[in-house]
Amino acid sequence: MKKASIIMIIGPLFLLGLFSFPLWNIMLGAPQYPEPLGMNIHIDGLSDMNEFDLQNIDGLNHYIGMRTLPKPDEMWEFSTFPIVVGTMVALGVLIGILGYFRKVSYKWFLGWFILMSILGVLGMYDFNAWMVDYGTNLDPNAIMKLSNLDGTPMTYSPPLFGKADMLNFKVTSLPSTGAWLMFVGMMLTLVAFILGRKNRKFAVMKESSKLITS
Repeated sequence: MKKASIIMIIGPLFLLGLFSFPLWNIMLGAPQYPEPLGMNIHIDGLSDMNEFDLQNIDGLNHYIGMRTLPKPDEMWEFSTFPIVVGTMVALGVLIGILGYFRKVSYKWFLGWFILMSILGVLGMYDFNAWMVDYGTNLDPNAIMKLSNLDGTPMTYSPPLFGKADMLNFKVTSLPSTGAWLMFVGMMLTLVAFILGRKNRKFAVMKESSKLITS
């Protein structure tokens, strides 16, 4: 149980990488931009991939009626997500320490993993909802008003994951360093649960064999 608990302590600490590295990255490539424009999405705000990228993206979006990219104080997520991540890190480490001293069972490791998975899914859902609203709720007085072949207004929501064509831009949306660190940390907690369960089964079998031979 001690080895499993140590792994449980280490796993959530990987989530601290979200405070230093971006969670997601969106790239916009086009012939007029030899070096694609890039936007890093952090748990507490947005940042340029290269200098002035956000400014250039806002300039392009203005022509088709999209709102300017949000500042940290304009989205509740940017103030809430750091608190949620910090709380889950502290909770995971606490569970690992309690497991080390046999105050909680290995099942708590799985409980943390499930809770973090639910929060992750909710975060992705919220992120996608924001992108859909950002790309569809357009200014009716925009300089450029483009329509689909059926006459409906064209929308510009970037994909949640993968690649898509938007006008003459090729948009790529993929998880970044922070997301991969979070994934590794969550997998370690799952390993801790599996190892703890195996240790428990071994201990039960050992105890049973003692009773049989006595």
